[in-house]
This record gives sequence, C-alpha cells and structure tokens, in this order.
Amino acid sequence: MRALLLFCLGLWGMAASAQEPWPAAKPISLVVAFPPGGVADLTARPMAVALERILRQKVLVENRAGAGGAVGNAYVAKARPDGYTLLMALSSVSILPEADKINGKPPGYTLDQLTPVALVSADPTVLVVRAESPYRTVKDLVDAARANPGKINYASSGYYSALHTPMEMFSLATGAKMFHIPYQGGGPAVTAILGGQVDALASGPGPVLQHVKAGKLRALASWGDKRHPALPDVPTLRESGIDNEFYIWAGLFAPAGTPEAVIRPLREAVRQAVADAQFRQVMESSGQPIQYLDQAEFRVFFDKDAKKMADVVRQIGKVDEKK
Repeated sequence: MRALLLFCLGLWGMAASAQEPWPAAKPISLVVAFPPGGVADLTARPMAVALERILRQKVLVENRAGAGGAVGNAYVAKARPDGYTLLMALSSVSILPEADKINGKPPGYTLDQLTPVALVSADPTVLVVRAESPYRTVKDLVDAARANPGKINYASSGYYSALHTPMEMFSLATGAKMFHIPYQGGGPAVTAILGGQVDALASGPGPVLQHVKAGKLRALASWGDKRHPALPDVPTLRESGIDNEFYIWAGLFAPAGTPEAVIRPLREAVRQAVADAQFRQVMESSGQPIQYLDQAEFRVFFDKDAKKMADVVRQIGKVDEKK
C-alpha cells in the first residue's frame, strides 16, 4: 500500500508539473551562435530585455560561438524542448546543414530539429571598406580584385556564414576573386576591418552603420532590392549591374517538439516585444528595421529561403577551409 501511495503521489507530481504554466521553473536561455557585436547578438539583447519584462522571468543571452554558427545552432537543436533554451538565429541557420552535405561532413544539426517561432528583423547585407581605402565604388573593388586575384582579402563570421555566403555570391557574379579570412562572428569581423587586418566586409547594417556615420568605414553597396533607408546614398548591387540579393535576417527558434502550451505564450510574448517602444527604439538606433512575422508566416518565409540558400550553396560548392 505504501509503495502504491508513493507511486500515485509521483504521478500526481508529474501531472502538476506538466500543467505548470510556462515560464515558471527557471530562467530562459536565449542562445546566440556568435560572439557579441554581430546582428544576432544586437537583436537578441534588446529582445531578451523585452521578453523578461513581458514574461516576468529572467531571460539570459548566451553566446555559443563556433563553426560559423553551427555550434550554437546544434546546441539548441539538441536541447530539451521545454521552452527554456531558445535560439536567435541568422539566415545562415539554413545554409550550414547544406554546406556540410556539400563538403561530405555529417551535419551538426538538421532543420527539422528546430521549430521557427517568429521572424524579428531582415536587412540587406552591406559591402564596406575602410574610409582610407582606395576603393570608392564597387567597380573599383571589382577591377582591383580581377587584376590581382586573391590579393584583396575580406572578413566573415565563418565558412558559409551569413557574411561569407554573400561574398561568394558576389565573387561568382563578378569574377572578383578575393581571399577569405573567417572569424568567429560578425563582431570580430568588424573589429578586423576597423583594425586594418582585412580590406572588405559584407555585414548586416547594424554592426557597421555607426562606423560608416563616424567616417571610419565606407559603404560601397548593399545586397537589397532597394536602397537601405539608413544609407540612402549607397547604391544596391543591382544598380551597379551585379545580379545579387541577400538578406541577413534574425529569427527566433525553439527545439522541435516544444509543446504548443509553450509556443503559444512565447509567440504572444514576441508579438508584444516587437511592439514595445523601448525595443523598437534600440533596434532602429542600431540600423536594424523590424520585419516581424508570426509563426505561420515565418515558416513559409523560412522554407522558401532555405530552398533558395541550398541552391546558392550548391553554386558555391566546396570551399577549401585550409586556406
């Protein structure tokens, strides 16, 4: 009888725990798969502040950098689906598994291990050089790279990352062969160009906009379908005769299998967060316009973008990571 009583009490405790509203048990970890200073980090930090205020639960940003974002993405993909480990991912989240396949590696994670929750921002990549650089236009850079293959270098946040992929697209479209130097994330890549370690960089506007306005960097072009509102004098690549378009978007994901009882309040919290005046002010001041999509619309967007990026990765093909 005693054993039966303990068993029944255990079942009751499990049922009570299962019915416990989320979030209640512990702080939420919002993982960024890059070091501080990049687009994902600049989006995650104000989002964490807003979510913490809305959910009345601690939300901690956790930077898990490595392998162009694959380390942090895989960590969340394999995390317990209880709503306490989330991912602020960039567009490269759909690129990396396909890149592993192209390079004959077992993927660190697969897309079906992640559940899209909401799109937060989407911005065209911007091509920048240092202000004292001799390259004043995209044509200047292309002509120099064609005349000196491999002599001009550029930084990225890792192989097949959201900063490497647009530069490879640029190279394919123009025949401008440049030397790739990967860093752990967008923040270190920006530091590298400011410090004169590299000649060029494709970046989301957020991390570089302040340096462009301060006269430290020069923006040559953007990968958008129209000019960026914060850089109205900077032409798109299409205006420069180069058929390239690429957006660095930031979206919230949860591990696959996360219960609807968690996803539903999480979606509502994100919806409130993107409408929050403080969040909007921080995002706008950093040059990252909000492009919110709720789960259903984001899933359609994500599936379409993942297919497009898989095609791009196949065009790029295998890269020599020893270079």
